Amino acid sequence: MLKDCTLEKSGWPEPVSMRVLLSVLYPVLFLIIFGLYPSMTIAPKEGWQVYSSAQDADGRCICTVVAPEQSLCSRDAKSRQLRQLLEKVQNMSQSIEVLNLRTQRDFQYVMKMENQMKGLRTKFRQIEDDRKSVMARNFQELQDKMDELKPLIPVLEQYKMDAALISQFKEEIRNLSAVLTGIQEELGAYDYDELYQRVLRLDNRLRSCMGKLTCGKLMKITGPVTIKTSGTRFGAWMTDPLASTRNNRVWYMDSYTNSKIVREYKTMEDFVVGVVSRTYSLPFKWEGTNHIVYNGSLYYNKYQSNIIVKYSFETGSVLAQRALEFAGFHNMYPYTWGGYSDIDVMADELGMWVVYATNQNAGNVVISQIDPDTLQVLKTWNTEYSKRNAGESFMICGTLYITNSHLSGAKVYYAYSTKTSTYEYIDIPFHNQYFHISMLDYNARERALYAWNNGHQVIFNVTLFHVIKTDDDS
Repeated sequence: MLKDCTLEKSGWPEPVSMRVLLSVLYPVLFLIIFGLYPSMTIAPKEGWQVYSSAQDADGRCICTVVAPEQSLCSRDAKSRQLRQLLEKVQNMSQSIEVLNLRTQRDFQYVMKMENQMKGLRTKFRQIEDDRKSVMARNFQELQDKMDELKPLIPVLEQYKMDAALISQFKEEIRNLSAVLTGIQEELGAYDYDELYQRVLRLDNRLRSCMGKLTCGKLMKITGPVTIKTSGTRFGAWMTDPLASTRNNRVWYMDSYTNSKIVREYKTMEDFVVGVVSRTYSLPFKWEGTNHIVYNGSLYYNKYQSNIIVKYSFETGSVLAQRALEFAGFHNMYPYTWGGYSDIDVMADELGMWVVYATNQNAGNVVISQIDPDTLQVLKTWNTEYSKRNAGESFMICGTLYITNSHLSGAKVYYAYSTKTSTYEYIDIPFHNQYFHISMLDYNARERALYAWNNGHQVIFNVTLFHVIKTDDDS
């Protein structure tokens, strides 16, 4: 039996000669073990890596497979094809290594058989010298040794099959090498390190260009993309526009009143499948659906009041609360759908805002910019658009955009610029897929509109007209 790739010595007789068989086996063994692969190790070029290698019993390299590093050009279709082919080559190399070890084992077995055959030759000579005295005893020993040599037959058959398999693998590797060469020529003779550096430079230039984008004007709304279907007809869901790109937490607040439970999800994927990471119980119930999460805190309208509450998710406590002077609440000046949507807290690229209405402004929309830390009103603008005629509203780059309805056929109808204190009537349609919108908020980090669309959580993409600042601009 085999033990650690060597033959156990016990149970084997003294060697005899079989030089004729070895004269046939030696060339075949030499061809398969040493003739098919180069004996020197191939050092990979810069930007390449060794995928696999095989060694003979003396530790000499007989097969080395090198390929480009997997981290380079990982998104390229040709690179994917190249990686698949390299994986196939790697699997073949491992199979060849196994076959080579098996061949080494068989070679040791044959060497042992040679010694036994030499012993047989000695016995034959003894028979010739003194046939009468030793014939009976030697013939019996010869018979025993021939019986012990019978296991060599299946070994030789397996050896022949291994040799054929190695030849087949060699042909497949030759074909794959031709394909890899063609792909390399198709990709060009560029150095992979150089290509990687070029990609990094282009990425830096793109980020620099994005950083020069100033606030833009809303031109188009596309979508929506349905993220999930859950909850009642009314509710709010949001991400933090000031969070890092690695932080993709989602917060979920079902219903527009009589609730204090906020659910948190670590990622958008967890939100889709319903894996809740934390649940918060707010100290006060909320009113409406126009809440936001901003820099790690939740801002919402306290139930049956015109008070805005700032609640920290990190400490689980209220950091600030302040009443909006003269602001209507509890369905005094709601959006067209009702739902205690009198006070709408929102944020954009320029900071935090609150939209509401007052008796002093005849129930028309009032815009106030507030301090996120103290909730103090910094500046206020009075518009001439009736709050009760507004379907929903959102801020982008200091401009308030108001929809004319919360039902099918709704469109962005009115825009008020806080920069110029002027307004205009516009006509930007969007697809109200599920016929009833009870929440519509802009996320400056993702430049998208989050919406609660009749029990569906959806996202609209927005197209902005940008002005690129140059180095000469002040």
